[in-house]
Amino acid sequence: MSALFSKPLSVLNVGIGSFADAIVKRGGAASSLEWAPPANGDRQAGMALARLVNDPKIEKANDEAAERYLAAQPQLEGIGIAREALPRMGERMILHAGPPIEWKRMCGPMRGAIVGAILYEGWATDAESARAMAEGGDIQFDPCHHHAAVGPMSGIISPSMPVWIVANPAHGNRAFSNLNEGLGKVLRFGANSPEVLERLRWMEKTLAPTLRAGLEFLKDLELKPLMAQALHMGDEVHNRNVAASSLLIKRLVPALLKSSASAAEAAAVIEFIAGNDHFFLNISMAACKAMLDAAQDVRGSSMVTAMARNGVEFGIRVSGLGERWFTAPAPVVNGLYFPAYTIKDAAPDLGDSAITETAGVGGFAMAAAPAIVKFVGGSSQDALANTLAMTHITLRRNGAFTLPALDFAGTPACIDARRVVDTGILPVINTGIAHKEPGIGQIGAGVTRAPLACFTQAVAALEASLP
Repeated sequence: MSALFSKPLSVLNVGIGSFADAIVKRGGAASSLEWAPPANGDRQAGMALARLVNDPKIEKANDEAAERYLAAQPQLEGIGIAREALPRMGERMILHAGPPIEWKRMCGPMRGAIVGAILYEGWATDAESARAMAEGGDIQFDPCHHHAAVGPMSGIISPSMPVWIVANPAHGNRAFSNLNEGLGKVLRFGANSPEVLERLRWMEKTLAPTLRAGLEFLKDLELKPLMAQALHMGDEVHNRNVAASSLLIKRLVPALLKSSASAAEAAAVIEFIAGNDHFFLNISMAACKAMLDAAQDVRGSSMVTAMARNGVEFGIRVSGLGERWFTAPAPVVNGLYFPAYTIKDAAPDLGDSAITETAGVGGFAMAAAPAIVKFVGGSSQDALANTLAMTHITLRRNGAFTLPALDFAGTPACIDARRVVDTGILPVINTGIAHKEPGIGQIGAGVTRAPLACFTQAVAALEASLP
């Protein structure tokens, strides 16, 4: 020890920064390493994590779950009607985004959207009667995720609504999503005025049948190559879908012209899609859902297969823990707000669209979409840093989704709940921000993080499930 202290010291300090300060004040050299104990020092969570780290059974299960996800080949199979296409969809059932929640706890936009769906279905003739139905228990509410489906923002899917059908032949599963309404006053933000209902009926009577006729000529459009090309063109296929929507139109137009649809119907549909840069979002979400559902129910796996928000709670599901949800309060996003709005006007984070981040795109692929920072805030370097940080909490890189900014490395994918708890690095999500009152719509966008508590709960439950 005497020999050690007789020489100049170069100290690497882990933990409390004042230790390094004391060394520097006395003429020594010290570098501080940022570190915090797992789960913010939660001893119980730390002990559960210690049992799971490097466990051969967990590693084997994670290999299987990750390989199922990577092998998935989502195809746009067609368009169906929710009551016919979705598994276990009831006649008086409305599906919503996020984990389970009852009417009395729902946020404003979700309540407004449910009122709109009841009016659209013809179950009530006015908003007051529709609210009474919802409050009185006449309608069954269930998460979209419980029916292999996803929906943006409030995520509302009612029985008569048309839905995208995305098949994954590699695993034999399907996933579903509603169709994107466009911007402005729309159901997903809680609007339920006559113009909103009229648009929904047009989507049911004209948009869906016309697209269905065109899709017959496309014969199961492969979605991973289209999404990969969009990533190379500046999208991240969550909040930015300009390229993906354009690529979809490029494939649809010739098919529509060959189809049985009238010229007027084809023109109206093309015009509607061309005026909506987010049109591909719902397809992207269903594709991601199909890939992740293939990885579900692998016993012992700590891979996250869903992240979703209902405007009150943020929830995750984990492959090895079945259909259980692990929840924490949904964050209010501190992002870029449109003029006249502030964070005080915002609803907590909302929607199933974080399925994209769960699948390794969206916020995990921000390095591919530097223009997105103009919408969600930050700089292009922030976008790159967000993607790189996600490599520390994921099991794989997805070679099908490559990023030019990272010399065409694959996107970080397959979130490991153990690594989130161990590192304290939380999954990044770029998201739109809804007004807390129904019908006002989007008031901003920003970057947020999944709550740590969801992952500590999942790690504890996974440890408890081991023999």
